[in-house]
Amino acid sequence: MSAARRGGGPGVVGFAHDALLYDDPAELLAVATRFLREGLDAGEGAVVAVGADVAAAIRDALGDDPRLHVVDRAEVYRVRTPAAITGLRRTAGRLTAGGVPRVRVVGEPDFGGTEQDRYEWQRYEAVVNAALADAPLWGLCAFDARQLPGPVLDTARRTHRALTTGAGRAANPEFTEPADVLRDLPVPREPLEDTRPHLVARDVTDFIGLRHAVAAELAALPGPREAVEDLLLAVDEMTSNAVRHGRPPVDLELWTGDERVVCRITDRGSGPQDPFAGYGPAHGADLSRGGMGLWLARQLCDHVHVARTASGTSVRLVTRLR
Repeated sequence: MSAARRGGGPGVVGFAHDALLYDDPAELLAVATRFLREGLDAGEGAVVAVGADVAAAIRDALGDDPRLHVVDRAEVYRVRTPAAITGLRRTAGRLTAGGVPRVRVVGEPDFGGTEQDRYEWQRYEAVVNAALADAPLWGLCAFDARQLPGPVLDTARRTHRALTTGAGRAANPEFTEPADVLRDLPVPREPLEDTRPHLVARDVTDFIGLRHAVAAELAALPGPREAVEDLLLAVDEMTSNAVRHGRPPVDLELWTGDERVVCRITDRGSGPQDPFAGYGPAHGADLSRGGMGLWLARQLCDHVHVARTASGTSVRLVTRLR
């Protein structure tokens, strides 16, 4: 990736990714307004996806410019990270088609209230460096240093090539290659896996029978039917992946609790080598070539973790019931 593309500023042809770690909402307002005003003055588009109070203040400061779009941050940072990546790419495409050379985005993700939620969004901050590398976007990600846990702030420093403060913008010496960040992030424990599974299937060969068995277990759950059906589809996809791309035997374990369901599919293959697998279709826009299983699973489940060991590969799917 070229220095111009990485660094932001004039001549950038792809994604720039900056971080602002702030202690005061007034600092966020001042830095975001300056960042977006510079872009508007250069003929660029602007998107604001932060809390409602700061977003309204930014709009007041910048005036009624038609290139300024204030959106609900939940619409940009959707519940699941692949949807957020797709949404940002579509936003860039739509606005650049309208004539702007690049789009600046000030965003503040909601990292959620659990360790698993935070893990997914920490991964997202690393993944977008690769997933959006060719997108005409300049993102300024805001992190509330008063409220976010230390590990989230540490990830912010490792996943953004530049840091911005009220004093200006500077290259970030702590930036780490995204693949290394993904490898180093500690995977949250799943307490349900310490309990007895409700369903165990070893050396699976009857996949129709397995689907019926999983569906029967899920049918008794109290959660939303849509979430349960999404999980069943994700289990189908991951089981099929294990058969097509892994090595037998294929095993499945299913745990159910009051608040979530966990399913783990294991095979004896080496698993996907690409650390960014599942954050987009494997073959890009050509969906006819397949390669969508893990991508679909990441959109259908709240948490997806792929673990590769010397003995095989396992995929853990987690769906919340409430």
